[in-house]
Amino acid sequence: MKPSKLPSRAGVGFKPEHFAAIDACPQPLGFFEVHAENYMGAGGPPHAKLARLRQDYALSIHGVGLSIGTMQPLDRDHLARLKTLCDRYEPESFSEHLAWSSHGEVFLNDLLPLPYTEATLARVAEHIDRVQDVLQRQMLLENPATYLTFAESTIEETEFLGELARRTGCGLLLDVNNVFVAATNHNLDPRAYLARFPLADVREIHLSGHSETVDDTGETLLIDSHDTPVKDPVWALYEDVLTRTGPVATLIEWDNDVPDWPVLLDEARAAETLLVACARSRAA
Repeated sequence: MKPSKLPSRAGVGFKPEHFAAIDACPQPLGFFEVHAENYMGAGGPPHAKLARLRQDYALSIHGVGLSIGTMQPLDRDHLARLKTLCDRYEPESFSEHLAWSSHGEVFLNDLLPLPYTEATLARVAEHIDRVQDVLQRQMLLENPATYLTFAESTIEETEFLGELARRTGCGLLLDVNNVFVAATNHNLDPRAYLARFPLADVREIHLSGHSETVDDTGETLLIDSHDTPVKDPVWALYEDVLTRTGPVATLIEWDNDVPDWPVLLDEARAAETLLVACARSRAA
């Protein structure tokens, strides 16, 4: 099984509208990340651009439709298309979400939460084993941004993720914005959550922006919207994480209201600056 091996640098999610600017000159980035489902066709402009990008940069493929948390068998056709894509581009990393998005023949365009129980743990571990067996590569599993919790949950999320890594050999993708969003929504301390997180299994970090609204009870609700710069509290949590992990491949996610290339690149440069500082500090 091929391990995840992204460089410990900053990267960004690739958007086709940025291709000309990226291709015009070498970019100070370690990698690009794409959503798997956008490249499951046979060819055309999307593949032409991605193939050109792959010549010069490391690649992370991030799935959003595998529904790893479903209680049903995984979609064979989707998994086969995913294997074809990974075999074609040989990415340095493949990741998915701890979530479900399908039921029967219905696909829901969302990443829905799971109850953390022994039954769920066994089922998700079975699915991770299946994915890694088919792809012959390590999968990274991302912690979710959540807006509710389940009364039947008997396992803490950090313990759940750690046990999945132990049972299956998968790695973890730590989304720091998701930590902040979920902790705020559930009136928890994000630093306490991160203190319990199995950081030794983290192979990639995600940073993104979020939006704020007010729910029906008048309480503040954060939404993992990926449509703004990374907020200051998330940067602060990220710095704290780096002091414990050392430099880790870090992606800037910006999927909605996508800005011009220089704006996105500035966000990546901010992450790169922190990664360099972390490396120098540990060397000293």
